[in-house]
Amino acid sequence: ISERQEWRPVLYRKCTDTLWLLLFCLFWAGLMFIGGYAVVAGAAERLVLGYDSFGNICGRKNTPIEGANLSGLDMTNKKYVFFLNSCSLETQSLKISSLSLCVSSCPQQQLNSLEDLQSFARNNGSFLCVYNLNVSSYTLNPKAAQLCPTLPVPPSKSFPLLNRCVPQNPECYSKYASFLINMVNEMDVFHRILSGILAGRDTVIGLSVLALAFSLILVLAFRFIQTLFIHTLIALVVFGLLFVSGVLWWLHYDYSNDPSTELETEKENVKFLLGYAIFSTIVTVVLLSLIFVLRKRLQFAVQLFRIVGKIIGRIPFLLFQPLWTFLILIVFWVFWVAVLLSLGTAGTAQSTSGGQVEYRPLSGICYMAWYHFVGLIWTSEFILACQQMVIAGTVVTCYFNRNKNNPPPHPVLSSISVLFCYHLGTAVKGSFLITILRIPRIVLLYLYNILNQKVVTNHFILLQKNAKCPFNCCFCWVCFQKSCLRYFNQHVYTTTAINGTNFCTSAKDAVCILARNSAKLASISCFGDFLLFLGKVFVVYFTVFGGLMAFNYHRELQAWVVPLLLVGFFAYLMSHSFLSVFEVTADAMLLCFAIDMETNDGTAEKPYFVDQELLTFVSQSNKLTEGRKHRNTRPFQDNEDGTELQPM
Repeated sequence: ISERQEWRPVLYRKCTDTLWLLLFCLFWAGLMFIGGYAVVAGAAERLVLGYDSFGNICGRKNTPIEGANLSGLDMTNKKYVFFLNSCSLETQSLKISSLSLCVSSCPQQQLNSLEDLQSFARNNGSFLCVYNLNVSSYTLNPKAAQLCPTLPVPPSKSFPLLNRCVPQNPECYSKYASFLINMVNEMDVFHRILSGILAGRDTVIGLSVLALAFSLILVLAFRFIQTLFIHTLIALVVFGLLFVSGVLWWLHYDYSNDPSTELETEKENVKFLLGYAIFSTIVTVVLLSLIFVLRKRLQFAVQLFRIVGKIIGRIPFLLFQPLWTFLILIVFWVFWVAVLLSLGTAGTAQSTSGGQVEYRPLSGICYMAWYHFVGLIWTSEFILACQQMVIAGTVVTCYFNRNKNNPPPHPVLSSISVLFCYHLGTAVKGSFLITILRIPRIVLLYLYNILNQKVVTNHFILLQKNAKCPFNCCFCWVCFQKSCLRYFNQHVYTTTAINGTNFCTSAKDAVCILARNSAKLASISCFGDFLLFLGKVFVVYFTVFGGLMAFNYHRELQAWVVPLLLVGFFAYLMSHSFLSVFEVTADAMLLCFAIDMETNDGTAEKPYFVDQELLTFVSQSNKLTEGRKHRNTRPFQDNEDGTELQPM
């Protein structure tokens, strides 16, 4: 039998997993190369501002393109894209058949003749015919029918969706909306995400601020937790589950029975509302059942968070950890989206025989986009891993300190310095393992999406039905493995903070200590995590409810799927980021407690580091006093009376 690890908070450390840190730096060198290439070769303004058929970006000055006589025009005052044939748009290989122009304003009324086009241009300064056709020649030029919009021109409105003039005529509007949906369906996943962000950007930003406010309120509530708050939170969660599920079913019924629901976008909303309603109902039934089963044990969770609240009360700066983590994530995500926008528009401008301009994508862009996407997952997980290591290191510093009322000075800064000086490689390796599990999940979603978009045949329908169940099983299994690994990584980071060992050694030690103490700590950690999960459900459900109410006022044109999914994902990420302070603190505290029980015996020579309140709580919840009499482990004979982990 191998000798068991001696658990000692060390004063002198060495760098861990250095090769992994070097690999991460090389990976980021590739990301910076892609970013520089995207800035040089791309033109994100084309996607955000829109452009005409001659290569001019609307709303800015342009440079001439060889072979295109109408390129290089000053479009500073012409901010909107107008299609000459907006009532019958068609696409071929993601290219729009209709000619498009940059105009200063969209026609608010129907224009029935060339004289109306001429009058509109003179009165509003918005020219709806090709640029080289003079206003006075609208009614005289024999080619005006080819150079001007198809008559009659329907009234349109400048809708904040990629700065397009959207026709308001019901028939044209339906065709235009169907065209946009078909365009989105032909785009890859990256362009779909960007289209969803741009379509509901104002609503998404407002709901994100609402999710941030809910998360901050919950953090402050958990800090000063009381029994009344627990019952209030549970009541609000139950109300939110029932209310949001009811609202989803009501909206689905309202849309399904609305006689004006004829547009493709509204039909898509009905389908997604049905999916949201079914999913919300299942979650409601499961959570209400769990709340009913665990209602008598929630008092232990209250006591646990009182103890955790005292630890955070001694180190109040722990509550600011999610804030700087969130700010770093926001900066990184802004950088990532900017590079993605540039990559999506990277292409060479080539003029056609008619003097128009086409942008042909450069070779290798698809591979760069996937590399960039892996960078999003890995870097985001690395930032979250750094937060977990800082919190775990701070808890370890305060736990293995004899004087609980006088913690070491600046434990958070000390933990940050230890992380950056010694253990960045360990955080890189842990985040890479989670990335490896998340990539198959993305690939499965991508393959499933491809199967749903293939041409429908009898053979394909049979293949699709047979593949649906295996896809769902694999997807659930990958999600389960990722959740288990994320929970396990928290204990590995705590072990690294204690012993200063690399990821593999810390993982082995964490497995051993968790295996010997799983019966004692599992129930305590389970109740605490369940209570925190209810808090996350509270934030997500009430934020999604706000999104439903906001998007319900904009039924025309906006598809709810991407914006509402983005809102729900951001709300969960926000609540998880802030409430993870309590989760990591509780897990690190319980792991330190298990190590303390094994390496010390409470005598004068080897006293416990644990305070009496935590020891009494664990004894009451798991009958630890009786369990210790029958432990099959012996305290280390060569261990000293403990070493406090002092700040650097």
